[in-house]
Amino acid sequence: MRALALQVAAFAALTGATLPPMAAAAAQTQPAPADSETAALGKLIFFDQSLSASGKMSCATCHSPSHAYGPPNGLAAQLGGPDLHSQGTRAVPSLRYVLNRTPVWSHAQAATVAERIEDTDNAPSGGFGWDGRFNHLHEQASFPLLNPNEMANPNAPSVLAKLERAPYAARFKAVFGQAIFADPDNAFAQAMAAIERFELEDPSFRPYTSKFDDYLDGRVQLSAHELRGKKLFDDPQGGNCASCHIDQSGVNGSHPLFTDYNFEALGVPRNRELRVNADPGYFDMGLCGPLRTDQVSNKAYCGLFKTPTLRNTATRKVFFHNGCFHTLKGALRFYVQRDTNPAKWYPTDRHGKVDKFDDLPLAMRVNVDTLDEPLTRKPGGRPAWNERDIDDVAAFLATLNDGYTYKERKRSR
Repeated sequence: MRALALQVAAFAALTGATLPPMAAAAAQTQPAPADSETAALGKLIFFDQSLSASGKMSCATCHSPSHAYGPPNGLAAQLGGPDLHSQGTRAVPSLRYVLNRTPVWSHAQAATVAERIEDTDNAPSGGFGWDGRFNHLHEQASFPLLNPNEMANPNAPSVLAKLERAPYAARFKAVFGQAIFADPDNAFAQAMAAIERFELEDPSFRPYTSKFDDYLDGRVQLSAHELRGKKLFDDPQGGNCASCHIDQSGVNGSHPLFTDYNFEALGVPRNRELRVNADPGYFDMGLCGPLRTDQVSNKAYCGLFKTPTLRNTATRKVFFHNGCFHTLKGALRFYVQRDTNPAKWYPTDRHGKVDKFDDLPLAMRVNVDTLDEPLTRKPGGRPAWNERDIDDVAAFLATLNDGYTYKERKRSR
């Protein structure tokens, strides 16, 4: 269910267009310089472990700056809670690159029923999180602070009590008013807005220091190995990756972020590493719940998760929303062999039949994409990529890693 047609999200990704962050139908944008002090406070809050129930967890614990603001390890889901023993339910996504370009959640549809029948290629798009349920970063920022599996504060006043004791409390009052803590709702809102400003202002969230960025700017060349990988990545009859993970520069020269912000159902295998999956009746269905509740009635959304950026993906040790793969090449193999060799990826039922797409209820498996290459193939067929191809694609994806140094640039010449 890929949205190949250009819509708001894809347009923004291709052109680099941005609109004010609080607008109802706009992407997040770069802040005004006047907000710098607010952003500095947001950075302090982002790294402050004392704001958690355990006193040992901050936003940066899961979104590690040295790991592209993604997870610092290969856990399928991170551990939090008051004793740091509670497991989350989803893999931690990277915060790098997408925060100031993500549009608000929407699903553009044709005006009439007849047009909708003909136009089947529009997917939901935008919003923050795997299910897009947050339209603004200040909304998203409160979730880990109050989530019992993460920072585990029972409520906003508990966060504010800790914030009022923080070493930077005086600075917080200097920026937002000496009486700011007398208005708890406003104080909490300003704290969340400060995190948002940090995420939008700080250049560490979008450094553009990869080899691929240098390649786009004409400073280096990709190796033959990497170029083969890019060709395989782009091929619409092969990997077809670029249909969702857009890798073309915008019309204004902006470098691509390798996502169209759209939602897709890939039908990844159920991950038994997640404790919540010990309950056979539990299913994480993305857009239609359980964390997102406003789209539960739309069964066509069940199983759809937002397409992540692939920048720095080669540095990760956990892949897909449920963390079911721990190597990049493993994730790539699944992508091209899901349908040609399903028995490799899914369990069998008591009758010996492969239980394909086992992380969704039977009635929702119809939503899984089987229409776009390379997800159209049949058991026993030829995968879109062989092992050499997978090596080449992985090499190309490694060019998206930040921190490509001058010495590496010289060696590549």
